[in-house]
Amino acid sequence: MSEIHSTAIVGDKVEIGENVKIGPYSIIEDRVKIGDGVEIKPYVNILANTEIGPETQIFQNAVIGEIPQDLKFKGEETRTIIGSNTTIRESVTVNRGTKDRGKTVIGDNCLLMAYSHVAHDCLLGDSVILANSVGLGGHVTIEDWAILGGLVGVHQFVRIGRHSIIAGGYRVTKDVPPYIMAAEEPLSYRGLNVVGLKRRDFSSEKRRTLKKAYKKLYRAGNNVSEAKEKLENNFKDSEEVERLLEFLENSERGIIGS
Repeated sequence: MSEIHSTAIVGDKVEIGENVKIGPYSIIEDRVKIGDGVEIKPYVNILANTEIGPETQIFQNAVIGEIPQDLKFKGEETRTIIGSNTTIRESVTVNRGTKDRGKTVIGDNCLLMAYSHVAHDCLLGDSVILANSVGLGGHVTIEDWAILGGLVGVHQFVRIGRHSIIAGGYRVTKDVPPYIMAAEEPLSYRGLNVVGLKRRDFSSEKRRTLKKAYKKLYRAGNNVSEAKEKLENNFKDSEEVERLLEFLENSERGIIGS
């Protein structure tokens, strides 16, 4: 049975699952879908065309699904989609999409810490962590298991690869390849994300292969085109290197340097 506080304002056209909790003074507009087991703390605003997956928690003062901070937005019907078992902490803001992608998406099992901002048309995969006060520009793509440290600012249209980690306080203006650590100004490659890969059961053999592959990309004096050719010729049996090659092929802003 769901629990809705008497001071909460919930639209007549809100779909509410089983065992949902909605706290005091929260406002849920029409055309919102809330999955089973969701907990919405006090003073949360959830705007129209938002879908929230099961078991997600949304903390005080978060604003989910507000219109984009984009002068090109003309009121088109777009969406905000939040996955299951995701945690959205205090004062997080997530804007809905524009006509470009039509939606802003946050995957399953994500953690968005206090004061982080997800702009319009961002696509976040599963198990992504945004630490306190991370700011994402529009159209950013973050792949599964990536971690962004506190106060990181990400330029619009940037892509961040799976299992990568970005140290706190830095600007991200180019794409960050998968499986790596990135730090310093300008943001640069600083080795594999070894601790993260170990935690996610990447074998020592896979880590060695990735280390060799990134040596070709960042430590052997190759440009990106030359590195891609060598990766294609020397790492044909590695799924992880295939993902790296796909990332490089699809990079539009170029990748961070060494």
